[in-house]
Amino acid sequence: MPMTPSLFGGIVAGGTNFVCAVGTGPGDIQAEVLFPTTTPGETIGRAIDFLAPFRAKLVAVGISSFGPVDLNPASLTYGYITSTPKPGWANTDLAGAVGRALDLPVGFDTDVNGAALGEHRWGAARGLDTFLYLTIGTGIGGGGMVGGKLMHGLVHPEMGHIRLPHDPGGQGPHADPFEGVCPFHGDCLEGLATGPALEAWWGQRGEALPADHPAWPLEAHYLALGLVNLICTLSPQRIILGGGVMEERHLFPLIRAEVQELLNGYVQAPEILD
Repeated sequence: MPMTPSLFGGIVAGGTNFVCAVGTGPGDIQAEVLFPTTTPGETIGRAIDFLAPFRAKLVAVGISSFGPVDLNPASLTYGYITSTPKPGWANTDLAGAVGRALDLPVGFDTDVNGAALGEHRWGAARGLDTFLYLTIGTGIGGGGMVGGKLMHGLVHPEMGHIRLPHDPGGQGPHADPFEGVCPFHGDCLEGLATGPALEAWWGQRGEALPADHPAWPLEAHYLALGLVNLICTLSPQRIILGGGVMEERHLFPLIRAEVQELLNGYVQAPEILD
């Protein structure tokens, strides 16, 4: 009898690395691989080559990708990475290339919406219908659910590119002459608070900076400014922070204190006040 497909393939397309896996969930990963994100042809080819031996067992492939991406199924460029600053990756057909090579249905969304969906099903957002997931790493991206549905729209949320109060010439506690690294906006949230921003400003990668370094209160301030804007706009039940920068666990209490100070008691919810 023909084999009944029972597994799913997954591709997390990151700007630094691709992670590919086969399984039914986090407790049943039957194969997994990580490799660096190089050129589109080489990187997508490696992902296809990894999944190809499992093709007969696969129901479908899910892809969550760095962006911006085209999520409109009616668009001629649906499944593309579009105007990304990642060199060589602008206008790259990712979902279509995988689907054609494997002849399988492909689900496609942003990397942060993919992470949010995983948190909703298995992780820190179980039981919630309105929450945000932000990754703070090579870039800053945000996604999540509102009313139980993943966030989409005209394109998709770009929470990393919200504009923040920035004090390049002041003398106060948050004075910061750094111009930011975002090639589009300079000192947006992504321009000021990513891993590359920390390295460009302080001359060292974040993991090399001690916990009492002045970089961290400033980092917490910028992240808290972003979170407060999102709290007031979307009223999430929870915000989940991930990504490489958030491996610095001492950031969490700094961010929470800054969020409470910036909100100044206006949002009266125990999740924020306690």
